[in-house]
Amino acid sequence: MTISQGDTLPGATLIAPTAEGPAPVALADKLAGRKVVIFGLPGAYTGVCSTAHVPSFIAAMDDLKAKGVDEVICVSVNDPFVMGAWSKDTGAGEAGITMLCDPESAFTTAIGLEFSAPPAGLINRSKRYAMAVEDGKVTVLHLEESPGTCDISGGKSMVAAL
Repeated sequence: MTISQGDTLPGATLIAPTAEGPAPVALADKLAGRKVVIFGLPGAYTGVCSTAHVPSFIAAMDDLKAKGVDEVICVSVNDPFVMGAWSKDTGAGEAGITMLCDPESAFTTAIGLEFSAPPAGLINRSKRYAMAVEDGKVTVLHLEESPGTCDISGGKSMVAAL
């Protein structure tokens, strides 16, 4: 079942790329008592993800903070080494975006946003979305119809929705 506005996110352990190596992150700890924006995408280094989605949130960081957002998290079904490199290459980490991995697609599947596109080499990946979450509850959900577009799931749209 696909997550909806008003739902509480399931517990999940994601992986953060750190200087000391991969580190588990309990998503519930990141969300407790906080206003967080989470955006998910099909994969690091893929076209729209690199040219539109991540840059849209880098550009929107100041506006999101002004709206009371405590943290912006990017979730992708990739390994932490790829996410760490991608964070550096895009400037996401430097901009303050927390890059978290869902390497087995456990969280993505639990919220019903998984998809596969075998011809493109994308298996068990994430649909493109952005959500605002307050104390673990989804208050805004923007889900793209196609993983190849970044319209309603971009940073500017999230700022407008908040």
